[in-house]
Amino acid sequence: MTGDEKTTDIDAKVDLSLITQRRRPRLAWSDANGAHALELDGRTLLGSSPHVAVSIADRAVSRLHAELETRSDGVWIRDLGSRNGTWVDGTFVIQARVEPAGRLKLGTTTLALSFEDEPARVPLWPHDRYGPLVARSEIMRELFVRLSQYADSDAPVLIQGETGTGKELVAQAMHEASPRSEGPFVIVDCGALPETLVESELFGHARGAFTGAVAPRAGAFESAGGGTVFLDEIGELPLAMQSKLLRVLESQTVRRLGETEQRRVDVRFVSATNRDLQAMVATGAFREDLFFRLAVLPVHVPPLRERAEDVPLLVEHFLASSPNVVVPSDTMEQLVRHPWRGNVRELRSFAQRARAVSPAAAWAMTRGAESPRPSTIPHPPPVPASSTSGLPPIAVDAPFKVLRERWVDHLEREYMKALLAKHGRDVGKIADEAELDRSYVHRLLRKHDL
Repeated sequence: MTGDEKTTDIDAKVDLSLITQRRRPRLAWSDANGAHALELDGRTLLGSSPHVAVSIADRAVSRLHAELETRSDGVWIRDLGSRNGTWVDGTFVIQARVEPAGRLKLGTTTLALSFEDEPARVPLWPHDRYGPLVARSEIMRELFVRLSQYADSDAPVLIQGETGTGKELVAQAMHEASPRSEGPFVIVDCGALPETLVESELFGHARGAFTGAVAPRAGAFESAGGGTVFLDEIGELPLAMQSKLLRVLESQTVRRLGETEQRRVDVRFVSATNRDLQAMVATGAFREDLFFRLAVLPVHVPPLRERAEDVPLLVEHFLASSPNVVVPSDTMEQLVRHPWRGNVRELRSFAQRARAVSPAAAWAMTRGAESPRPSTIPHPPPVPASSTSGLPPIAVDAPFKVLRERWVDHLEREYMKALLAKHGRDVGKIADEAELDRSYVHRLLRKHDL
């Protein structure tokens, strides 16, 4: 990205040809504090917490109750493990599309969805690149505009998206376009650090603070001074460390292990996760106050299947160093239609295969990885008899949320037991088959003493 592109004046970078028009959804409701209305954009949290965009004064509404998402095919709502559930036009839902003029019910409050008569003007980034990011779809060029606005701020950013969507590149792009671009960009993978080393990695330590600490060492926050610290897989951070991270965010100081002195840090915080942090907050697995402190500026990176028009450009980008490798048009059409469950990371793997063999062979290998032939699919192990007889009881005198947590725990435990029986203790194979991160598989195994 060149210095000419680095500006906060978005309107100066677009003209009418680079502005799309879109009808914005609008939510209206009345509660104990009166009547309210809000225009929706992207993802919107609903609950009784004063920190959410749609804050509902209703004691029957959970603090983080549900989330609305504006997509190309309409508005979707997702319950976040609320106490009393979420209802759409009289039907209890976990996740559902809300029809135009639909009615939501959270607790005792009814919320009405409508669409503005006049479409809103939405600016788009004028280029198909933003730093290391490459895309030409409207949804991504709209995101590039938002990233360019966020780049000039020092407020914390929380990047959420599926595995392989390029969350680290988003963080890197904002850093490179920010006033801190000359400073360091320090990456901390919270999911890869043993719990015993997390505090030392983040805060540093004094000499002799623990066995093996033969010299003082600065942690990630100090090392990133004047720049950006990128906390990847923030959802894997242990609860004990979450409170300490919150203090750093609020005080801008750190204390090394084995010291009493507080050291001031000058750093911008960017975090990322593929976990559902909102649902984790609702279940108590992630601190609510830390979530809102990290998500001052939220970013959602869409999966590749929602921006299939970017596939040809990305393939061209990945194969730029191999001009002799040409993807036939019929193969490219199949690539565009492919679901890409591994997102951009999986597409990059296709490009690497195409360079090593041929585009046709690489496509066959990609399809084989997604859809194994029936003869190669191993038979699942028999389900132990105890797993069918030991289902959690349906106790009508227990709260719905408690029952749901019992069934989820049962599902997690039996699913992991079956995968362990199938793959032994090969966590890599378990993670691949379950389409989960290895760190999350480790967490489930520890949670259920497996």
